[in-house]
Amino acid sequence: QVHLVESGGGLVQAGGSLRLSCAASERTFSRKSMGWFRQAPGKEREYVGFISWSGRSPYYADSVKGRFTISIDNAKNMVYLQMDSLKPEDTAVYYCGAARMDSGLGYSRNYDWWGQGTQVTVSS
Repeated sequence: QVHLVESGGGLVQAGGSLRLSCAASERTFSRKSMGWFRQAPGKEREYVGFISWSGRSPYYADSVKGRFTISIDNAKNMVYLQMDSLKPEDTAVYYCGAARMDSGLGYSRNYDWWGQGTQVTVSS
């Protein structure tokens, strides 16, 4: 069983930064792809970015490319989402997900485990 816990959300002004963390249970990273998704009220969950277990470079949604960065610390079993130049439209609950697959990672249905989410609110 994979257990994921997100943290680091909060309220920030437009143009500010936040770093989200996702703590994973031991062995989670072994052949698991990791992704970040977000869900705003009344909208579907959308992908923010992911990194596959096969080690290719992270991929990002066009809406966050150049502003958000995913990184992994394997020694600490942590995944991070650095968010810079935040905009009000980035307001959402952010989720960390883990997947056995290394393809189709832009789709939430391909993830096997999820954290509980952390709220990010960006004020204008």
